[in-house]
Formats: sequence, C-alpha cells, structure tokens
Amino acid sequence: MDEQRHFMSLALEASAQALPDCAPNPPVGCVLVKNNVVVSTGYTRQPGGHHAEADALSRWPDSLKGVSAYVTLEPCSFHGRTPACAEALISRGIDHVYVGITDPDPRNNGKGIAMLREAGVEVTEGIMADAVLKFLSQYLNKS
Repeated sequence: MDEQRHFMSLALEASAQALPDCAPNPPVGCVLVKNNVVVSTGYTRQPGGHHAEADALSRWPDSLKGVSAYVTLEPCSFHGRTPACAEALISRGIDHVYVGITDPDPRNNGKGIAMLREAGVEVTEGIMADAVLKFLSQYLNKS
C-alpha cells in the first residue's frame, strides 16, 4: 500500500503542473510504472491537447506489458476534443490502472473504469482518494 501511495502522490504532483493551462478541464496527473520505477509522467494539457494518460503514453513508446498507470482521476470513456483515455490505455495493453477518484462528470462517472475492467485490465480504486479529492474538487464537473 505504501508503494501505491508513493506513486499516486507522484501523479498528484504531476497534476499540479497542468494548471492553469488545462482549464476548463480538471488538472489530472498520470505516472506509468514498471518494476517499481516511474517510466513516464504526464498531465492534462491545454483544451484539445493530451489528457494526462495520453501525455504519459506519448512519452513511453515501448510496450505496456508489466506497466501500471497511476491516475488521479478516472480515465475518460468518451470522445470529446480528444479520444477516450480508457480506450488508449486498453489499446496499448496496460496491465493495471490505479485510480485516485471516480470522475463525477455524468459523461464518465464509472464508465472509464468499467471499460478497463471489461477489457481485462485490473483496476484498483481509491488510492489516496481524500488527498486527490481535496486537490481536484474545485475543478470537477459535478452536474
């Protein structure tokens, strides 16, 4: 559990780097970890740019076999200005995704996690949820 908290804290640090450019999107962070080593870090870019997961994936061209993603907010399941992050993780063959909090946006709200699980990706929810929620709550679409 300490290991999970450590990597999620790094994802939370990355999410702060998204501000202020990511607005109105929430500042999300993602770290990719292989053999207990961070191999890539990403965060939400300006609207129309990469989300945190896609940003991290763009910096890791190798296989995702044996790689876990730590993401502060549930990967999106829908296409907006960018493709769905859950689909990107699935198509690249991610093994495990650790999620800080579920996205309260009604367009997502558990659908990204469901997509990952349906594709056979292991998902662990609630890693550092209190700290992640404290940071992200003011940026989340709850309507």
